[in-house]
Amino acid sequence: MKTIITSLAILLTMAFTSCNSESSPAPEKKAETVVLVHGAWQGAFTWKIVKSNLEKKGFTVVAVELPAHGDDTTPVAGLTLDSYSAKVISAIEAQPSKVILVGHSLGGMVISAVAEKVPAKIAKLVYLAAFLPQNQQSLFEISGADKQTLLPKALEVSADQSTISVKSDSLINIFCQDGSAEIKQLILSKNRTEPLLPLTNKVTLTDANFGSVTKFYIRTINDHAIGINLQDQMIKTTTIKKVYSLTAGHTAHLSQPNEVSAIIEEIAAIK
Repeated sequence: MKTIITSLAILLTMAFTSCNSESSPAPEKKAETVVLVHGAWQGAFTWKIVKSNLEKKGFTVVAVELPAHGDDTTPVAGLTLDSYSAKVISAIEAQPSKVILVGHSLGGMVISAVAEKVPAKIAKLVYLAAFLPQNQQSLFEISGADKQTLLPKALEVSADQSTISVKSDSLINIFCQDGSAEIKQLILSKNRTEPLLPLTNKVTLTDANFGSVTKFYIRTINDHAIGINLQDQMIKTTTIKKVYSLTAGHTAHLSQPNEVSAIIEEIAAIK
């Protein structure tokens, strides 16, 4: 009897192990790292679901926290667009191979500046509802042409003109009107004032460096922060390999993280 019980135990253990192994295969390791750069008034927390999704597909993923954003405690004084690009370059240089660099909103300015400085380290640039500058443009200059954005009436500049904030009663409608109640609460709870100077800094871009990196754009059709007309205008002025569209608000990586993850995975596979 003891022998029969022992044999049954062994068989059950083998069956469980086999079943578990078949249902949860380890994802194939991808060659390229994905580096994610968030937008203004936000932080690396916005990429949490996308990061997890991509890691489950075998990607190494780094979500950069820009200085004075999210949980980063860097003082605002003295911060520039170069401060942001330096933080991203540091993350990229820690990787063993080229990266897919993704920028959301303000992150588009940052990844453009980064591509100018280290083009050989970047396999692809991906703009998600992001500012896509031309040489010697600033974020403020580009956004000034946006006739659809709801941001201008909701902005408040600090007395010392070091930061700029979005009125709390406008925050959700501008950034994530299509998000779940949980996502909306997350954006409200994590909201911080934005360093003002980097938004005025012009970015230097050349055909030899920035122009040499393959670019993709993910449009957000229901965007209240960067109007779809401005997104399309920026796309027309730059060589883009492929354009994707989501029926989403500005922070699509929070409201539609699975769709954004799938697009990034598809882009990674494009030769």
